[in-house]
Amino acid sequence: QVQLVESGGGLVQAGGSLRLSCAASGSFFSIRDMGWYRQAPGKQRNLVASITDTGSTNYADSVKGRFTISRDNAKNTVYLQMSSLEPEDTAVYFCYADVRLRRRYDPPQTYWGQGIQVTLIS
Repeated sequence: QVQLVESGGGLVQAGGSLRLSCAASGSFFSIRDMGWYRQAPGKQRNLVASITDTGSTNYADSVKGRFTISRDNAKNTVYLQMSSLEPEDTAVYFCYADVRLRRRYDPPQTYWGQGIQVTLIS
């Protein structure tokens, strides 16, 4: 079983910075993509950023230039450095990992973290 545990959320003032971490643990062969989604109250869950196992990244337009995603493959951990935070960034942030369970060419399965709250305060 694969578990994802997020950390680093909380309250932050507009214009401030915060770094989220998400560590994957359990029994698996490898992780392909990792990333972050977020969901604000009353809205759908949307992709924030993703990163492949080779380091290619993808960002939502709303966070480009402000957020940076990175990962440590040795630690099976993905990070989201958030800067110049805006009230619109308030949401529950969910990390995910596309995991190959047993072999290199197994179809990856997606696992999710439990979500972590990020709240901007004025």
